[in-house]
Amino acid sequence: MDYIKMIRNKVGSDPIILNFAGICVVNEKGQILLQKRGDCNQWGFPGGAMEIGESLAECAKREVLEETGLHVEIDYLIGVYSNYFTTYSNGDQAQTVLHFFKGYPVKGSLNVDGVETVELAFVDPEHAPPLFNQQHKDCLADYRSNEKGRFR
Repeated sequence: MDYIKMIRNKVGSDPIILNFAGICVVNEKGQILLQKRGDCNQWGFPGGAMEIGESLAECAKREVLEETGLHVEIDYLIGVYSNYFTTYSNGDQAQTVLHFFKGYPVKGSLNVDGVETVELAFVDPEHAPPLFNQQHKDCLADYRSNEKGRFR
């Protein structure tokens, strides 16, 4: 059982704090990888929830591999985004803390699973489509500004 399901079995939909990790994957052309999400059919960065026993970097790399088919390496931490509150469509509530890294692909090829991911695209960061939430919008803005170690 994954961590979020385990917690939700105990607290129901009450507010909890969730740790997420994601990566702004940048290719050799300077384009960033975006994922059209299966849950909302909107664009965002690949990433997801941290599981017990893994580091934030391991979480970010695992999630990118699961959602895109790419193995990545991390360059640096862009920022930590912690002042965001979400109510999910099922009524679950959470304050989400996203640890967002810059990285690059080292092997693999893009793979759309049709469930979590319905489309993947490398895009010019200055011409990215609208992103699905404010947290990801702030991540993109900080990447564009060449931020490192930003806290929001």
